[in-house]
Amino acid sequence: MPVAQPSKDIVDKLVYANRILYDHGVVDGLGHASVRHETAPGVFLLSCNRAPGMVRRQDIVCYDYDGNAVSDTAERPYLERFIHAEIYRARPDVMAVVHSHSPSVLPFAITNNALKPVFHMSGFLGEGSAHFEIREAGGNTDMLIRSSYLGEALAKSLGHHSCVLMRGHGSTVVGTSLEQAVYRAIYAEVNAKLQLAAQPLGEITFLNKEEAQLSSDMNDGQIPRSWNLWINRLGNIDLDA
Repeated sequence: MPVAQPSKDIVDKLVYANRILYDHGVVDGLGHASVRHETAPGVFLLSCNRAPGMVRRQDIVCYDYDGNAVSDTAERPYLERFIHAEIYRARPDVMAVVHSHSPSVLPFAITNNALKPVFHMSGFLGEGSAHFEIREAGGNTDMLIRSSYLGEALAKSLGHHSCVLMRGHGSTVVGTSLEQAVYRAIYAEVNAKLQLAAQPLGEITFLNKEEAQLSSDMNDGQIPRSWNLWINRLGNIDLDA
């Protein structure tokens, strides 16, 4: 049965999220962002199979936790919609999910080294990133999370963390709002660049657990300022084109 139409505000916000992530180089032709439906339990919003920088209002589709479209669409879905579905199923606190292959994060994913906060903007990494090894769940694969089974395994690896690194693939971050998830995806990439740059210089002094939590709490109150700047950077775009 079709679900209630999501609000224009949440649809527009998801379109902006995709375009912001592309503008910051976190996604390119691949990668995706999603958000929970505001009023329909067990439903989330995700674009159809479209490059993030080209996502439009009409591309946004509602899916259930089994990855089935529950709003009218004839468009092809993302193969990896199960990343989003199974994280929402496992984590009631998560309101938004971003999956990307951002280049500075990948070295950590392929070496099993954790991303840890090197500065206050990445306090959300206070407990370090989680790691997902797809071989343990599915043997030899094309590395894509193309089933509920693999999505569930990824969600288990994420656990209570805000970021999970996916060996040979990329990363997934979660947030309590779409703005927060986008912020975390951007600053996971920034933190990775800084962490890689600092490693040859000597031992890194990471934020400790309390510093990270205090910084994360502080930054959460400042996200609207960054969000508004990121939208402004996009200029006067037509969300239907």
